[in-house]
Amino acid sequence: MKDLVRKHVLNIKPYIAGKPIEETKRQLGLTKVIKLASNENPFGTSPKAVSAMKKALSAVNRYPDPQGYYLKKRLARHFKLEPENFVLGNGSDELIDLLIKTLVEPDENIITSEGTFLEYEIVASSHDRKVKKAALRYFKYDLETMLKLVDKKTKLIFISNPNNPTGTYLTKYEVAQFLNAVPQRVLVVLDEAYDTFIDVDDFPDSVSYLKRRKNVVILKTFSKAYGLAGLRLGYLIADAELVHFMERVRQPFNVNILAQAGGLAAMEDNKFLKKTRRLTIQGKNFIYKELSSMGLGFLPSETNFVLIDVARDGMDVFRAMLKFGVIVRDMNAYGLKNFIRVSIGTQKENERFVRVLRKVLKEKS
Repeated sequence: MKDLVRKHVLNIKPYIAGKPIEETKRQLGLTKVIKLASNENPFGTSPKAVSAMKKALSAVNRYPDPQGYYLKKRLARHFKLEPENFVLGNGSDELIDLLIKTLVEPDENIITSEGTFLEYEIVASSHDRKVKKAALRYFKYDLETMLKLVDKKTKLIFISNPNNPTGTYLTKYEVAQFLNAVPQRVLVVLDEAYDTFIDVDDFPDSVSYLKRRKNVVILKTFSKAYGLAGLRLGYLIADAELVHFMERVRQPFNVNILAQAGGLAAMEDNKFLKKTRRLTIQGKNFIYKELSSMGLGFLPSETNFVLIDVARDGMDVFRAMLKFGVIVRDMNAYGLKNFIRVSIGTQKENERFVRVLRKVLKEKS
């Protein structure tokens, strides 16, 4: 079969997701496993969203609204835009794919960074499109170097802000300066999957950029703070003309009935969102304190995860913690060999993570 596969597909390194709980239990014979690897919401899902999805179950014998009319209308009201500015997707991954399908010609290229969300490069490679990457600088996007990579064939620039997996962010001043320097023919994609956890005053107001520039595209998701990761629901915000062309490429019925109902209801539950933010920040502060007491380096994060320098092979630490039923994420695929990434969990999960990490590091010292 290998001879039948397109040549560029043979060179793609597939995305490896965080190890599932059930698989870990089955493989290692464990009964209690916690997953702190995929930046999910450990506090569950909005009760309003759950109620709405239960009501929607009676309609799953029908196809969903192909346009997501009500969800787009609610998003438009939230951002003070028009429904025509939104594309709904089966997670942000599909929207990245749609952007590349719609915009990037075979001889054109895409720019992003090393040490960032792997799907930018994976999806581009699946379409046999060239990707140019700048190295991280102090664990942040090096916008100056990225600008130098722009040429006549550059079509898209992907920026994860805050960045996954480092948790660092670009300020509104840095982004504004970058946008002023980027040619208008190049689209800048600001992937803000973790913006709901931001706790700083100088984070960019990306929608204000979009209102002034047609070459800004924004990605957001319901998978993180809203607790709807299992539904795969993301959305893209862009100039209405670009949205029009993307809708030509988008598959019909790509966002299911439950996802549309859950997303719409989740937007009405500010109480749940505030609780998630509060508990996440508390959990981060607890983990910061414990890591400092262990003498471990880490990056202050504007997300719901923390990147930790374990001063040894992160894969070894990942495997050792797995035996104790704690799933974290090794960072080898990101070129960060001596690091692990841990998602913020419930307080009990955070305490268990710390206990197991102490034990593992002590055994390996």
